[in-house]
This record gives sequence, C-alpha cells and structure tokens, in this order.
Amino acid sequence: MTDNDAIRPTPEAMLKLAQAEEVTAEQGKLKIFLGYATGVGKTYAMLEAARKRKCDGREVVAGYVESHGRPETDALLEGLEVLPRKEVHYLGVALPEMDIDAVLLRKPRVILVDELAHSNAPGSRHQKRWQDVEEILEAGIDVYTTVNIQHFESLNDVVAQITGIIVRETVPDHLLDLAFEIKLIDIPPEDLLQRLHEGKVYIPDQTAKAIETFFRPGNLMALRELSLRRTASRVDDQMRAYMETQSIVGPWPTAERLLVCVSGSPYSEKLIRATCRLAEELKAQWTTVYIETPGSGRHVRENRERIWRDLRLPVQRRGPK
Repeated sequence: MTDNDAIRPTPEAMLKLAQAEEVTAEQGKLKIFLGYATGVGKTYAMLEAARKRKCDGREVVAGYVESHGRPETDALLEGLEVLPRKEVHYLGVALPEMDIDAVLLRKPRVILVDELAHSNAPGSRHQKRWQDVEEILEAGIDVYTTVNIQHFESLNDVVAQITGIIVRETVPDHLLDLAFEIKLIDIPPEDLLQRLHEGKVYIPDQTAKAIETFFRPGNLMALRELSLRRTASRVDDQMRAYMETQSIVGPWPTAERLLVCVSGSPYSEKLIRATCRLAEELKAQWTTVYIETPGSGRHVRENRERIWRDLRLPVQRRGPK
C-alpha cells in the first residue's frame, strides 16, 4: 500500500459525498436561525439576512413572518414581498397559516418561514410547519427559518428537567442535519431578562405565567449552553465530513461503544435519549438491549410494546443497533 492509498477516500466516503451533492443539487437549502429562548432576536436576524440577500440581487419573499407587533421588526419587512396568509376555519374561527400552495406557485429563490416548531391549524395539509418546510425544500426553494433549541425532539426530556415545563411543539433532529447553515442567535441571559422587563419580548396572555417561570436566570443559562453545545456539535460533524471526503489525515471518531439496557419501564425512553445524546458527543456507536424471559403474561406484552415504541423514537441522527 502506498502513502497515497492510505489517505485516499474510502468508497463509502465517496458514495456519501456523491449522494450529498445530488441531494444539494435537487433540493433547496435550509438555513436555521437558532436561539435558546423567545426574545433573543431570531426573527430580526433572519430579516436582516434576508434584506442583505435581496441587496445582493437574490429573490427573497416572506412566506410567514411573525413580528408580534414589534416596530423594529416590522420595519425590516418593508420592501420585502409578503405572501398573504391562508385562513383555515376551525370550530367557527378563522386561523391564519402560511399558504404553502402560494409559496410553491410563486417559487422564489428564498422564502422566509418563521417559527419552525409551530403546529398548523386542524385541516391544514400538514400537521406541523416543519413538514411544510420539507415540502418547500423538495421543490428546490431555499428556506430561512427560526426555532429555539428546546423544541428539538431529543432534548425534550432534558428541557423538562431544567425548566419544569414540557415543550409540546417539537421538531425532529434530522432538520438540524438537513440544514445547510445554522446561525446561532445568542445574547447574554441578563440582556434577555432586561428585554423581558422592558416589554420587548412577546408573551401571550394565556401563557404569561408559564413563560415568566421559564425565564429564570438558571433556566436561561442552561438552555443557552444547550444551544451552544448543539451548534458546536454540528460544526464538528461538518469538519469531520470534510476531512473524510478530502482525505485529510487527522483525529477520527473514538472507538468507545455504549450499551443501554432497558426493561420496558417508563424510564426506558429517557435512558435511550440520554444514551443517544452521549453517543453523539463521543462519536460512538451504541446498542440497546432488551431481555425478555419466557412467558406470555400481560406484563410481558406491555413491556414489549413499550420497548418497540421507544426504539422508534426519532431521537437523533443515528438510531440504536
């Protein structure tokens, strides 16, 4: 074997690169403006980036942008084309939603879609807005979108432990991997609390108490750390992929293996999520083991059903073996 053979990309790496290039050529690119809490400035940053793209000669259209009446945010919408919202009637109430058909018909180069974790009104084509975004990307349209770290599925239980609040609207983690670029929007927690006290952070009346509880300094610091760690992990993944496809010799993933043993108890889901997150950090393979003793009782059947449900969780990029 020659030195050149030693650093030549493997067939698997070349296939992975070819597949990624094929997907990139056919699909639109996703840019995520990621924050750790409401009020850090995700929508504002997205609109600033959109205006810059427009100044560079790119066609940018607002598919759904929620300013919550903030004058400084509304000012950034001036001069941008804004598609009318679609009214979905449910229980006698007209609910405004993004008109995905209008987006696909207009087919701009870049579409702005705020609040990725939003649940669409009943009767919409898709249950979740992130599903709308996936369809738009498949049509070859670039998407700018906003989301907070606590909405990602794999972090759901961690956020609940930190804040005491269960986040109901979640987004699958594969969208982070799908993103062409992740823009971390970060401000110190004390600055965010100051914005909250000045009335610059939108809080719906029906959830004001819960949100105010959420905005504790300790909660914000922990969520900020989660967003920083997740963004850094994505950058590390990109670096490793580049090194592999470019045959750059360097440190490679650790050889550790992780094993999680589950019994079908209510804690199995948390154990699987925790193992998956640790495996991602270590770049290690992981395995889930469930041992079932002979028997056909109701308890055994319930355990088996719970285990299969937990193993289907979309917890991370790689599932357990």
